[in-house]
Amino acid sequence: MTTTRVCVAGITGKVGRGLARAIASSGDLELVGAVARSAAGRTVEDALGVAGGTGAPVRITGTVGEALATPCDVLVDYTRADAVRAHVLAAVERGVHVVVGTSGLSDGDYHAIDEAARASGVGVFAAGNFAITAVLLADFAERAAKHLPSWEIVDYAYEAKPDAPSGTARELASRLERVRAPHLARPVGETLGERAARGATLGGAQLHSVRLPGFVSSVEVCFGLPGERLTLRHDSVDPTAPYVGGTLLAVRRVRELRGVVRGLGTLLGLDRPA
Repeated sequence: MTTTRVCVAGITGKVGRGLARAIASSGDLELVGAVARSAAGRTVEDALGVAGGTGAPVRITGTVGEALATPCDVLVDYTRADAVRAHVLAAVERGVHVVVGTSGLSDGDYHAIDEAARASGVGVFAAGNFAITAVLLADFAERAAKHLPSWEIVDYAYEAKPDAPSGTARELASRLERVRAPHLARPVGETLGERAARGATLGGAQLHSVRLPGFVSSVEVCFGLPGERLTLRHDSVDPTAPYVGGTLLAVRRVRELRGVVRGLGTLLGLDRPA
């Protein structure tokens, strides 16, 4: 069995901790690198109680550049929206495949990353959400959009989430745009009062972001017809468990890819690559 060497950026975060434990207990993955500024210099075992895949101590570094000095096959990034692009490009330049769990990258960022990844002959996989129920929501919504011409999207997250809309909402809007642009009875530009109250426009659809205590991550899309409506909603009520399994699936598959592939549904056979 071939072992995939993995470096996790954001190892002390909620998802990073879950990934470290899952990688340590797997038979085909080996944790060889870890990044977390708050725990730089400590070992993963000391900081998290998790040993490296071979039992050797894995030292946590403060930067992705330092971590990549240790040979690895896949970098997993669960860090910050303002840092993820630089992390991905640093890995790609070294011929390392990447799984992006951090939201905040724009379509322009992905275009630049795709060009760099193809030039280096590596794959970069990104998903707005690695939870299976979120993937199914996008699949169901795309089917609904073929029959229902009007919709809007709302995303909910914890109060300190820095980016808006969420990666899940962006990905959903992109999926629905492939079907068609939603119908607006009154263009947003003709709104009387505060146009900003109609939300941001992405993929032709209106997106609204709510940031409040009590939420982890949720997204809903509401379709409307005269006299009726359909609402589809995904809720993550645990900050770790829904994302670990999907991320590990991507880690195991990303070495087969070249360039950027987005959306967990592509790995599950639910939709074509974006």
